[in-house]
Amino acid sequence: LVDGRFKPPAQLREEFAAVLGGATPDQVVHMCGSGVTACYNLLAMEHAGLHGSRLYAPSWSGWVSDPARPVAKD
Repeated sequence: LVDGRFKPPAQLREEFAAVLGGATPDQVVHMCGSGVTACYNLLAMEHAGLHGSRLYAPSWSGWVSDPARPVAKD
C-alpha cells in the first residue's frame, strides 16, 4: 500500500510475477495468522489482474487447531 492505496496494477503484476516464480494465480492460496491480513494480498492480486487465487480463511490459527494436520517443527 502507498498512501493507503494499492500500487498501480502493472507494478503489482510485476512484483507478484517475481514472487510467484511461474505459478498461475489459480495455484495460489493466501493465508496468514488469522486470515484477515491475507485478504489484502488476494485483493492486490485481483487489482493487478491476476484473477483466481484463493483464501484459506481459517489460516494458521485454524490449521493448528486440528492436531491431525501436519506442522513442520525445526
